[in-house]
Amino acid sequence: MADSRFVGQNIFGTQSTSRSKTHYPRWRYALSLLVIVVACVYALPNLFSPDYAIQIQTDHAKNNKGEPFEIGDSFIGQVVDFLEKNDLGVKEQEKLENGTLLRFHTEVERDQAKGALETRLNPTGTDRQFVVALNLADTTPSWLQKIGGRPMALGLDLAGGIHFVLEVDIDTAIQNQLVDESEKVLDRLRDARIRYLPGQDIVKDQTMIIEFADIETRDRALETLGEFYGLPNYEMSSTQASGNPAVQMSFASARLTEMEDLAIDQNLEGLRNRVNELNVSEPLVQRLGQNRIVVDLPGIQDSSEAKRILDKFATLEFRLVAGPEDNPRPAEVEQFEYENRMYDVYKEVIVEGKNVINAVAARDENGLPTVNFTLDRPGGDRMHDITKDNIGEPMAILFIELKPIVSTELIDGEVVETTRIETDRRLISVAGIREALSYNSRISELDASEAKELALLLRAGALAAPMRIVEERTVGASLGEENINRGFMAVVIGFALVLAFMLAYYKVFGLVANLALIFNLIIVIAVMSSIGATLTLPGIAGMVLTVGMAVDANVLIFSRIREELKVSKPWAAIPAGYDRAFRTILDANLTTLFVALILLFIGSGPIAGFAVTLSIGIVTSMFTAIFVSRGIVHLIYGRPNVERVWI
Repeated sequence: MADSRFVGQNIFGTQSTSRSKTHYPRWRYALSLLVIVVACVYALPNLFSPDYAIQIQTDHAKNNKGEPFEIGDSFIGQVVDFLEKNDLGVKEQEKLENGTLLRFHTEVERDQAKGALETRLNPTGTDRQFVVALNLADTTPSWLQKIGGRPMALGLDLAGGIHFVLEVDIDTAIQNQLVDESEKVLDRLRDARIRYLPGQDIVKDQTMIIEFADIETRDRALETLGEFYGLPNYEMSSTQASGNPAVQMSFASARLTEMEDLAIDQNLEGLRNRVNELNVSEPLVQRLGQNRIVVDLPGIQDSSEAKRILDKFATLEFRLVAGPEDNPRPAEVEQFEYENRMYDVYKEVIVEGKNVINAVAARDENGLPTVNFTLDRPGGDRMHDITKDNIGEPMAILFIELKPIVSTELIDGEVVETTRIETDRRLISVAGIREALSYNSRISELDASEAKELALLLRAGALAAPMRIVEERTVGASLGEENINRGFMAVVIGFALVLAFMLAYYKVFGLVANLALIFNLIIVIAVMSSIGATLTLPGIAGMVLTVGMAVDANVLIFSRIREELKVSKPWAAIPAGYDRAFRTILDANLTTLFVALILLFIGSGPIAGFAVTLSIGIVTSMFTAIFVSRGIVHLIYGRPNVERVWI
């Protein structure tokens, strides 16, 4: 039998006597209680099921005056009346900033309403005017939302969501790059005083062809250009074009491969930035094959906002405007209309959208919408160098956008959607340069919606090449619900078996372990809900593994207590069992935690979903095993006069 002054080492490594062993610190009780209460509050939003809903937004819709159509109370009332006439009652309606949200009682009613509204708002044979998208509307009480409470985000395999496959137009990127570099090539010829035939479109079908008056001039040009633009960048050869000697230039294969990779990488980065603007938890953006990109947006049933942001290729170009006295060559300028006046705008670009590192929609001193943006170092330096030499001259901002226009037509009795790309190039600003500009600038004369969208596109980064959506798939809530039910049953069955075993084998201590396991699951759910982590099917597997890890910690503790009871009284054996098992528990959990963190930072998709849940579960299981269960056990057996324990 152990000495009555049994000495052990607690989890803080300090020596303690029997008196301190029977006195469990009150701050531990307070900490455990506080964590459990807070966890219960922040896990509570997960008990409120979302409403089935439909979101309606405009998509290039115009009113009778040709102005952009705005969804107002009158329009919403007409939609609700139309649905009620079709025996589709609306549970609740909500006005959004750029649309409306209609809630329904059942999924069937929502799906029927979507079909009816699609037919009504977007008649067959016309361009789509409205986007009618499925949605899941949050039902968390307002008091919980005010303190930051929100339901746990569910992955694409659980809550459904949207799966996009976008195809990058590499050919257009190559063509645009050739056009940009063609001016430099012609400048090189002019510097060398080599005359070429003017008035020609030298870039066609990813090839640059420059015509000359005679063979001798052509050969001089070929030699000069070969010194600056030869391999590995360009392949050059002599040819004939329109009966004239010519030099043919095209990108070499190594340069083409490099450009393709750079275009995909830049588009990937731009898409990731745009997805971040959508506030989607755990999105997946990755390359697929040679020229495609996959985007998975879990938890989103509304594709309208996602498509509006992801499917838009837009950028800005800052250019100088030619004055009447400049007398530029026709090949050097383009004509654009701005506020009922034609301007000759130089083709040479000062800076473009890819030089913008930050952009914010704001208001100027007169309260008008503006976009304040910041350029990177190369862009800021070039902006300063150009504007300091052109003070008093006008500068134009050219907005370039490729718009996907969706139209429907009836083919063999089926409604088929077709997409065509329209290019919109317009001036959004022409203003005199009052002083030398640098890294910080402003775009004004925009309306509020234009300013907000332009800031988003600039902030997200310009895409290197246009893209189009070639596949769009919505994972329905029914599939997600089935996965949730199966995953929930797996957790329940596994959890129930563990609880039954612990109760049967460890008696009262088993009951304590079961309470700790329940609290552990509540804390895991609360943490994942609070930080916005996404629960996926692999995440549920991580949660089941967390239960096993928590049980393992309790088994180690209880086994150690059994050994200590052979030589000590219960008041000494119980704290000694906890203290001496702590190091083993810490070592085992830290090892697993390191592996989980490696999976989290290196892995993606399902692997990351598993790692997130496992990492959180390891930390919470250590807390419940060391603090919560020990506190409960001390309440039961923490008295010095206890002679027998049920374990």
